[in-house]
Amino acid sequence: MLEVESFFKQKFGAPPVHKVQAPGRLELLGNHTDYNQGVVMSLAVDRYIQFAASPRKDGRIELASTAYPETEVFLVDRLEQNPKAPWANYVKGVLDELRKRRIGFNGFNAAIHGNVPIGAGMSSSAALEVATALAVREMFPYSITDTGPGEPPKHDEKHRLPPLNRQERLATAKVCQAAENNFVGVKSGLLDQISSLFGKAQHSMLIDFLNLTVEMVPMIGDIAVVVCNSGVKHSLVGGEYNELRRECEAAAAAMGVKNLRAVDPKTLNANKSKLTERQYQCAYHVVGEIQRVNFGERSLRDGNFEEFGQFMFQSHDSSRDFFKNSTKELDLLVALARKHPAALGARLTGGGFGGATINLVRRLGLESFMADMARDYTKQSGIEMTPRVCQIVDGAGAVLR
Repeated sequence: MLEVESFFKQKFGAPPVHKVQAPGRLELLGNHTDYNQGVVMSLAVDRYIQFAASPRKDGRIELASTAYPETEVFLVDRLEQNPKAPWANYVKGVLDELRKRRIGFNGFNAAIHGNVPIGAGMSSSAALEVATALAVREMFPYSITDTGPGEPPKHDEKHRLPPLNRQERLATAKVCQAAENNFVGVKSGLLDQISSLFGKAQHSMLIDFLNLTVEMVPMIGDIAVVVCNSGVKHSLVGGEYNELRRECEAAAAAMGVKNLRAVDPKTLNANKSKLTERQYQCAYHVVGEIQRVNFGERSLRDGNFEEFGQFMFQSHDSSRDFFKNSTKELDLLVALARKHPAALGARLTGGGFGGATINLVRRLGLESFMADMARDYTKQSGIEMTPRVCQIVDGAGAVLR
C-alpha cells in the first residue's frame, strides 16, 4: 500500500485516513455462464486495486489515479459521465447506485493505484467498483441489504469496522454490478464482483448464479496458476459482450425457458430448429460450459488436476469454435500451452475478444513453461509477452492501520 499512500500524500498534502484493496479475478472455468444463471469456478488473485481516501465536508469528490494524468473533480449531487475521464465512471456508478439505495455520503479525496492489468480479462473494473464501495463504507459507515440501508456498523475499540457478512457481500456485489450495467453501460453478470468480494486463499470459488451461493473448493497441490497476456486489450464497452448476452437471452426465449441454465444438451438439440444458427452456437457453448464446470468441480475435489486441465482446453475450444469470443492471439497462446509437457490446461479468461489466458501448470516444469511461452509467443506473434504466476488470495477488505 506504500505506493498509493505516497501518491495520495503527493496529491492532497496529507496521509489518507482510510485504505482498502480489492483483488482482480481469474475465471478458472465457466465462460459467459454467469448471466445465464449458470455456474462458474473463479479465483481471486494477487493483483489489486488499492484505494486510499479521506473524507471532506464540502460535497466535492476529487479522484486521482496513478494510471491517468488528470484528476477528476465533481460534486456528490452531480454524478455525470465525463468523456475525458471514462475510468472515473466506475467510481461514479457505484456512488450513484449507493444513493439510489438511500446510502448517505459526503465528499472525499481519493487516490487509486492498481496492478490489475487493464484490458487483460482480470476485471480491473470490478475491483475498482468494489474498492469504491468499501472505501465509502470506511468513511461513511453503512450497511446495505437488498431492500435498502440496514443498521450502520459500529467501530470496535481500535476504530475498525467489522468485515462484511455474506449477505452484505452479496448486496455490495449487486450494487457494483448495477453500476456497471446502468452507469457504464456493460450488461455484465455478477461474476467479477462476487469473485473480488468472496475470494479465499488457496481455494477456487464455485459460484451458482441461479441460487447465488458460493462454495469453496481447495486448489492445493504441486500446481501454479499462470497468466499469459496476449497484448490485445479488450473493452467490454465495445458492444461485443452485450451482443453475446442478447443472443443467449434470445435463444432461451425461443426455447421457452427463463435462462440457459434450464437447458441440457438433449433439450438444446431437440429445439435446434427454433433457433438461428448464431443463437444455437451461443447456447451450445453455454450449455456445454455449465456441464464442464460441474464435472470440473468433481475433478478438483478429487485432486485430479490432469482431468480438470482437459476441461479447460475443451472450454477454450468451445469459445473459439462456437461462442467466437476468442482471437488468433489467444488461440496461439492456448496452442503453445497445449504442446508443453508442464501445462495441464489453458483457456481464455474473462469476456474474451482479447485479454489473457489462464494456465494450470505443474510446478516442476514451471520455469521452462514460462520461458518457452514467452519465447515462442513473441516469435510467432511479434508481441512481447511475460507470463505471470498468480497467487490465489482472500477477497476485498480494509487495510488495517
